[in-house]
Amino acid sequence: MAISRKQWGLTILTLILGGGVGWVSHQALANRFDRAAVSINEDAAVTTLATNPPTTPERLGAAGIPQNNPNFIADAVERVGAAVVRIDSENTNWEVPDAFQNPFFRRFFGDEVPIPEGPPQQGTGSGFVISADGQIITNAHVVEGATSVTVTLTDGRTFDGTVVGTDSVTDVAAVKIEAADLPTVTLGTTQDLAPGQWAIAIGNPLGLDNTVTAGIISALGRTSTEVGIPDKRVQFIQTDAAINPGNSGGPLLNDRGDVIGMNTAIRRDAQGLGFAIPVETLQRIANELFETGEVQHPYLGIQMVMLTPEIRERLNEDPELGLTVEADAGVIIVRVLENTPAAEGGLKQGDIIQSVNGVPIETPTEVQFQVDASEIGTPLKVEVWRNGEAETLEVLPMPLPEDLR
Repeated sequence: MAISRKQWGLTILTLILGGGVGWVSHQALANRFDRAAVSINEDAAVTTLATNPPTTPERLGAAGIPQNNPNFIADAVERVGAAVVRIDSENTNWEVPDAFQNPFFRRFFGDEVPIPEGPPQQGTGSGFVISADGQIITNAHVVEGATSVTVTLTDGRTFDGTVVGTDSVTDVAAVKIEAADLPTVTLGTTQDLAPGQWAIAIGNPLGLDNTVTAGIISALGRTSTEVGIPDKRVQFIQTDAAINPGNSGGPLLNDRGDVIGMNTAIRRDAQGLGFAIPVETLQRIANELFETGEVQHPYLGIQMVMLTPEIRERLNEDPELGLTVEADAGVIIVRVLENTPAAEGGLKQGDIIQSVNGVPIETPTEVQFQVDASEIGTPLKVEVWRNGEAETLEVLPMPLPEDLR
């Protein structure tokens, strides 16, 4: 019966470790041991390769880009760059300055007030193609109010763009051009993002087309209030990749070239910090815009603050509120607006929110996240702490009123 190298090696190991009969010279034993070890190592290597491939330049990532590749930024840009577009917008609706509506002018000119002719308002931003038939997303502020939109591809072709819809609450817009077989980006996810990971930005800052900058993810979950635009409903990605005017609407990529966000919200005093809308938010909003032309945001009608000992004292000392707050932590409702879902659902001033739809709540941002994830007209369960007892109420979210957009 033939003995395989592996079996022979195991026999030698058994003799050495477990004891046995016979005698083998030291040199012969060493040679056989070496051969057995090679066989065992080869078998183990096969198992290791199957379950844990080596990290080498030949190993491909999820997007087909080699890992541990010193040129990974260039590879990511080469893969995505052709899908990044320049968007030029123009607004020719010149509004008459208020000064020319003054009765003083009316006395002399009547209804024939001389209206000054001004140059059309123009703007430049970025965008990226998400479907081969010409669906493009960008920032709402890039195209909002525009009477004409021109989209320029990296190969020099230009198209007239149609603004399908804009959402000022998240600063996302949908633009359509009549084209086919266009290069597209790959939408990724922010679920595995962490501060310190690579971030790559592509856009047209200052009119310089297809400019690439790179940095890292500086922070996640920055609220609109922290960023300085409290009227938005976005938890921003913060990055130190250089973002300048004209970058707005361009993609933020991970090291594999997947889109993880849309660059936006540049603060004049940011000193090198930029912000991006997470890909999950822009994808959800873009889908609604391309399907219906508008976005309906769930709305409850409450104002809330994060409780701290200092906030508690201020609330208790405010005679207009008339509250007696004992808790030092949590999210407290300080105002319930009239004729809103919150009022109709029974939420009250002074309630401390414990959970929304069964998800424990610690910050106002978490409340807003759960509300944004809800559906208009579908009951939302809100558990609150009131007068020393827990109560669960059902609130029916309504669309966010136009005057709050």
